[in-house]
Amino acid sequence: MRQKILFSYETPFSGEHNIYGYIYGAGTYSEPVQAENSAAIVGAMRGNEHQQLYICSKLAARLSEIEEAGEIVRGKSILLVPSVNYSAMNANHKFWLSDDSDINREFPGNPMGPATSRLAYSLLEELKNYSYGIQFPSYYMRGRFIPHVRMMKTGFESTNLANLFGFPFVMMAEKKPFDECTLNYNWQKAGTEAFSVYSGGTERINEEYADIAVSAVLRFLSRMGIIRYNSMGGNISTLMEEEEMLSIKSDAAGFFRRLKDVNVEVKKGDVLGEIIDPMDGHILNEIISPVDGIIFYMQDAPLIYQNIVLFRIIKKIHK
Repeated sequence: MRQKILFSYETPFSGEHNIYGYIYGAGTYSEPVQAENSAAIVGAMRGNEHQQLYICSKLAARLSEIEEAGEIVRGKSILLVPSVNYSAMNANHKFWLSDDSDINREFPGNPMGPATSRLAYSLLEELKNYSYGIQFPSYYMRGRFIPHVRMMKTGFESTNLANLFGFPFVMMAEKKPFDECTLNYNWQKAGTEAFSVYSGGTERINEEYADIAVSAVLRFLSRMGIIRYNSMGGNISTLMEEEEMLSIKSDAAGFFRRLKDVNVEVKKGDVLGEIIDPMDGHILNEIISPVDGIIFYMQDAPLIYQNIVLFRIIKKIHK
């Protein structure tokens, strides 16, 4: 493994700040090996993405073991970027410290722009040289969900390759205007086969889901001929349209008691949870499943407001 500075800038109070990438399969500083840019992996882009950074730390350990064992295929290389905003993480802040901007809304970036735009530009210039790209983004709603690959309908997506991760679901989503400013969209547009791997959480570390994500990435790298790895296990992925999922919203505000978990099959009429009055403890509302299906997403906040999404259910097609 060797380290590479992908972006460097001066900060007013703490001096030089560097964003690092770690390259596996391309030799050492003393004995570099000429290798193709096979796959790039990007972790935390926001300061609250603890699960994403944790997955990268576990993945780094496994890639080091694979490299030391000589199991990275000759002529292949892997770039791992664990974090692009660790100063915000150190300060327990979600976005960029100086101006509260979101790096994943700055792509393709501007080399003459503000710090986050320059960072996005430099990062994309490096990443677009790789054949395959994997990003660990955070889910746009707080809560728990089934780990999966999510792909925007950009016209550049490859659902066949997405199946090779072995997740239960490959989720397809309609492109929204802000998606054009994200890494995944611009990565695909630049010619890389890029995938967003959602790992079941953000701020709280889920060890089980982290292990699932690491195994899925290694499985993909093995199936693409980049590493030699026993890729047993995994699922035959089901392609799903995100818009076809059923959202169940709260009818009242209060404490949210969850009676079912994600990745659990439910039947129409099952009680999924309860909303409890914080003052006198009585049940304000029972959350009833209106369909047969599988719980894909579940809100995990202890206190919830009225009219927010509590569950998203993948409706059962065949009875």
